[in-house]
Amino acid sequence: MSPDATGEAGGGGGGGGDLFAANLKGSLLAVASSAFIGVSFIVKKKGLLRAGAAGSRAGVGGYGYLLEPLWWVGMVTMLVGEIANFIAYMFAPAVLVTPLGALSIIVSAVLAHFTLNEKLQRVGVLGCVLCIVGSTVIILHAPQERTPSSVDEIWHLAIQPDFLCYATAAVAVSLFLMIYCAPRYGQMNIMVYVGICSVIGSLTVMSIKAVGIAIKLTIEGINQAGYFQTWLFAVISITCITVQLVYLNKALDTFNTAVVSPIYYAMFTTLTILASAIMFKDWSGQSASKIASEICGFLTVLAGTLVLHSTREPDQTLSADLYAPLPPKIYWHIQGNGDIGKQKEDDSLPCDIITVMRQDYFV
Repeated sequence: MSPDATGEAGGGGGGGGDLFAANLKGSLLAVASSAFIGVSFIVKKKGLLRAGAAGSRAGVGGYGYLLEPLWWVGMVTMLVGEIANFIAYMFAPAVLVTPLGALSIIVSAVLAHFTLNEKLQRVGVLGCVLCIVGSTVIILHAPQERTPSSVDEIWHLAIQPDFLCYATAAVAVSLFLMIYCAPRYGQMNIMVYVGICSVIGSLTVMSIKAVGIAIKLTIEGINQAGYFQTWLFAVISITCITVQLVYLNKALDTFNTAVVSPIYYAMFTTLTILASAIMFKDWSGQSASKIASEICGFLTVLAGTLVLHSTREPDQTLSADLYAPLPPKIYWHIQGNGDIGKQKEDDSLPCDIITVMRQDYFV
């Protein structure tokens, strides 16, 4: 055996130990990140509720939560979690770190059950488990990603026809949801607000990665500030994060936190993997078994999403433009002595009353 080979063999145990230690650090950081992010959902929700009690709710376009200290505590908590998650990727591979993000769903669901009185039913627990399992299957069988070495390389990947089509479709869908669907169905359908966050989030990850590479290369001595692509990706990142923040606040203010968290996680993870695979051409060369596993994972996520959506508790707070439904037929009458009473449909009406019948809703 040559000396070089002997050295490699002798260092194999140390390399394996270093890899285990690095994976352990990454795992602990990812778990801590999930805990912080899960707690931030609850703290932000309590801040939104407190701000909504004093003024316009975020769900109907209010921004009073920006003056609520508790909401900012939640934002700082989420920022700490995101920083821990970013550092975790420095120690462990994405295939290990990303699935652990599902723990934030469990944290937020449990805390919402005890602190916000948002009851998570047994069927809802099943839907949560399906979302976690399906997303984990997708992540574990996702294609390997080639790491770009410069911002200019990412720019060339971003202007490929395939990714341009995806980005155009993502922006078009988001605008349709924001302009048409949100004013009409945002208060009734959880998929509107969460869909906007998830679609825009997939673009956020792509731009954030470019900014991160630029910062890393600049620290290493290869200045990337002179490239206009760096600043363009930074502007895109800030814009996308702002949109995500606004509509995530709307979703948390309108719907059950225990339902928002897993649906957002499942959709965001799926679309991010899809965007990354299109942009970095990672689908080429995959085996049929891996593709089948990814399809099964997606179907599992879809099933879990449907189960969670079907068990959502109706929100008790009504906005200014929503009416509480009453029975389909109510007869109101004014009796002859001036007293106001209500007559049932099957009762006979006396001749000295005025009857008003409405088939829809009453204000």
